[in-house]
Amino acid sequence: MFRITQNPNFFPTVILLGALLVPVSFVAYVYERVPAKEISLSCILICFLGGGAVGLIAAGLLEFQTIQKMGIPMLLMVGLVEESAKLIFPMVQYTRWKYRSEADGLLFGVAAGMGFAALETMGYGLVTLIQSGGNVGALEQVLLIRGLLSPAGHAAWTGFVCAVMWRERGSKGRGLFSLPVIGAFILAILLHTLWDTVNSLGGTTAGGLIIVILGNVAIAAISLTLLIRRMREASKSFLNATQNIV
Repeated sequence: MFRITQNPNFFPTVILLGALLVPVSFVAYVYERVPAKEISLSCILICFLGGGAVGLIAAGLLEFQTIQKMGIPMLLMVGLVEESAKLIFPMVQYTRWKYRSEADGLLFGVAAGMGFAALETMGYGLVTLIQSGGNVGALEQVLLIRGLLSPAGHAAWTGFVCAVMWRERGSKGRGLFSLPVIGAFILAILLHTLWDTVNSLGGTTAGGLIIVILGNVAIAAISLTLLIRRMREASKSFLNATQNIV
């Protein structure tokens, strides 16, 4: 539409739709695949928007303070800050004890992670648009790449951690500081750090571009495998619990 009309008023629409399309679709896909139907769509929407906004603001403030104090941005600290910030809103649901299954936790994690990714993509898209002098092609490239990669990043990491949190509490009566939960959180931070490290290498040469692509594919495969495994285990646990009740 913008290319046809050349109307700059469409810029916000392009950024909004481009940043939300994949995240919203992925949350809907997970919602349909896991047995967490007791969670209303309005609750998922609140988690998506509220979790994303709270996580992004908290991460931005903490990262700014970290960079100011240390002098240089450390990728490991960025991973720690962002993975912690994304858990703020799901932790509210965790402490309420209303939703107790692993599937519930996984869905809250995916929603908060995708909300975070969508808002972050909007920010990157706006910055790219300004820095490129209104280059729509550059904007579309950022929205497309970040949108396609978002399920294998923020959604997978936060969804995986939350699923483990809910599983440990529900089936084994363990708290947040159990070894599986701590291990899942550390793994998410490491995957996040590797992701940022690979993408910081740049792709100015053919060899560098190949390294970035292969690195992203490898990390995405690991991240999605972890999430898909938890989705399957969550569905299996729900079916077993249902059969036991019957």
